[in-house]
Amino acid sequence: MSSSFEKYQKRRLISSYFSVVISISLVLFLLGLLGLLVLNSKKVADYFKEQIAITVFLKDTAKEVEITQLKQSLALAEYTKSATFVSKEDAAKEHQETLGENFIEYLGENPLQNSIDVYILADYVTPQKMEEITNELKSKDFVDDVIYDKPLIAQLTENVKRISFWVLVISGIFTFIAVLLINSSIRLSIYAKRFTIKTMQMVGATKKFIRKPFVWKSVRLGIVGAIVAMIGMGIVLYYLNQSFPQLQLLGDPVLLAVLFIFIFLMGVLITWISTFIATQRFLNLRTDDLYY
Repeated sequence: MSSSFEKYQKRRLISSYFSVVISISLVLFLLGLLGLLVLNSKKVADYFKEQIAITVFLKDTAKEVEITQLKQSLALAEYTKSATFVSKEDAAKEHQETLGENFIEYLGENPLQNSIDVYILADYVTPQKMEEITNELKSKDFVDDVIYDKPLIAQLTENVKRISFWVLVISGIFTFIAVLLINSSIRLSIYAKRFTIKTMQMVGATKKFIRKPFVWKSVRLGIVGAIVAMIGMGIVLYYLNQSFPQLQLLGDPVLLAVLFIFIFLMGVLITWISTFIATQRFLNLRTDDLYY
């Protein structure tokens, strides 16, 4: 009978530890994913910004040397990510493929112009800086026109600011929720042992002596939960990087290491503080209050 009861108690203890580890793992995993989003939000925004091009249309009277000089100056410009020259013949072929018909035969001539597509670095993709670049290019005599999608850039800039703000707000709220959830799991675990805590106190054990094994046990569970969460984060990060290699999610190992260390420390710190507070609460309770 005694052996059966001990096995039952052992199963309950293992089940309790398992539920605490799972709770910690899930919360830290979601917190880690949010951290990945925060760290990579700028990369995602920069990626979309750098898909926007300024198209420089050249006059038919532009000399070869002028075009060459412009291409070289654009390639060396601090705001340029890449610059591609598109001849009027290549532009005509592209339009024919898009339209599915030869419009040159219909018109009798090629109405398109030689152009240069300039892709701008993300830091320069703002309405003000794009306007400055456009005015600089328009000042050249052999440039006929310079165009880019103004409404798209204005909307993109505004959306990036708005999204960044809300990501930070949600990160703060989620961190607070993570602390509350882990704290609740730890408190429930300690609550189940409240009579053991009071019994040890009644036989003369000091608060520090009673608290120490509970704290270290919870910290070990926090470490296990953090490791499980980091493994899950690593798997998600690997598959995201395989699916979206252009985002270069693994391009900054230092930041990723900081995030993983942060998740590990959160698992340790939250469990330590929660266990300390929970055990202290039951140590300060009167024996009669343990039943409520």
